[in-house]
Amino acid sequence: MAPPWLPVPPAGYGGTENVLDTLARGLSSAGHEVLLCASGDSTCPVTRTSVFPHAIGVGSGSSVDEIRHVLHSYQDLGDVDVVHDHTLVGPLYSGNFPSLPVVTTNHGPFNEDLIDLFRVVAGRVPVIAISHHQASTATNVPIAAVIHHGVDVADFPVGAGGGGYALFLGRMHPAKAPHVAAEIARSAGYPLRIAAKMQEPDERQYFEAMVRPLLGADVSYVGEVSRQEKLDLLGEAECLLNPIAWPEPFGMVMIEALACGTPVLTTPCGAAPEIVQDGTVGWVRDSAAGLVAALGKVRDLDRLACRRHVETHFSVERMVAQHVAVYEQCIDRAPMIGEGGRVLGAA
Repeated sequence: MAPPWLPVPPAGYGGTENVLDTLARGLSSAGHEVLLCASGDSTCPVTRTSVFPHAIGVGSGSSVDEIRHVLHSYQDLGDVDVVHDHTLVGPLYSGNFPSLPVVTTNHGPFNEDLIDLFRVVAGRVPVIAISHHQASTATNVPIAAVIHHGVDVADFPVGAGGGGYALFLGRMHPAKAPHVAAEIARSAGYPLRIAAKMQEPDERQYFEAMVRPLLGADVSYVGEVSRQEKLDLLGEAECLLNPIAWPEPFGMVMIEALACGTPVLTTPCGAAPEIVQDGTVGWVRDSAAGLVAALGKVRDLDRLACRRHVETHFSVERMVAQHVAVYEQCIDRAPMIGEGGRVLGAA
């Protein structure tokens, strides 16, 4: 069950929705029957059901939209073995189906806005964390498993990295720090391309105040890019410059870059040190000066080693197997399971 804000997969920016697309396709390839509850404009190649014909849009909807999405989605489930609910309202509502095994993933921080919700549901709904750092912040919330995101490496061709530029890829936000990336690249004498989502008012305000003044011949903003444009940019980039300034729970862009053979330069915030092996597939530095110095060494790194790192640690097969293990544990604990592992009394 996906949130209703973006289609699965998204046309442009959308980390969670990309993860759900990869997980759904991976589960299907592993032989499981998958029903995806998402917006009607989703194109993930599994069986789908929807409430809204089009995604609501990030920042455009309200809690009422998510409630409606959840209510109708649970009513449309039919005979299923387990629900993996990625909404916020759903795990609360699922208490109306006491025999239905439900698992949830927190894709955001365990901050004061969210942690009370997960404390309420965790006794009944297993909570999956997406990094060890994120899990370490889940005060008084039992974590069923830590499962790093994965990618289907076949979807990410290894590029030559011959474009002669560093790349920032994400969204226009001070926590993502594209303005810091621009300052670092300029100090190192490296051209930088910024590909970023910029749709919401706060993103535009930040761009005008902090990023636009830094643009020039050596720093360019190329807009929000499509999936193919993203792959092209990553493949030709000499590195991904990702100077995050917040404890990001995971960071999909980093494993996508590494899958393309592109080294990652980042800060030791959040899950970044769990993803980037310092000195092998990138550099992790705690200051702008450290990243400036590291930028001069990116050509010393082996692009094929970056790819192997993802194949070993962040594959879709690993992600699927770990999720299935949690699903099976959840099903085993369900109070009423019928013949063939089917749930009884779920509707």
